[in-house]
Amino acid sequence: MMETANDIHVEAARIQKDIKSYLGLRSNALIFEYSKFEGKIKLDLITINPRHNQSFLFHSELGFDKVDALKKMLTYVENYKEKESSYTIQWIANNENKELHTSYFRASSIYDALDKLYYGRDSNTITVFSVVLNPVA
Repeated sequence: MMETANDIHVEAARIQKDIKSYLGLRSNALIFEYSKFEGKIKLDLITINPRHNQSFLFHSELGFDKVDALKKMLTYVENYKEKESSYTIQWIANNENKELHTSYFRASSIYDALDKLYYGRDSNTITVFSVVLNPVA
């Protein structure tokens, strides 16, 4: 029984490594956050932008267990550029020196892009100045 649990952890670590590698991000710029949601495992993949030291939601997936959620996330990561639109959001953090920041998101809609920007924070802490759907290259 213990061997099976170890194999699950090894497989989870391998898939997480594959996701990081595919995205080309440093280990400290990507967070895998797991929670329970309606009897399933929810995986929120969070990115941290080192330039302005803010975190944003990259994508969420639901799975039967941790490995299932990770496999779904890897499939998303491998295909998201073809399936989702690119958005540019200009914003400021209200508690900072009012410096204008520019962030880029892949999302299914403007609302989805804004949800990724506001993930894990009070919407009053950020002022959004513009959201632009980028042209398809």
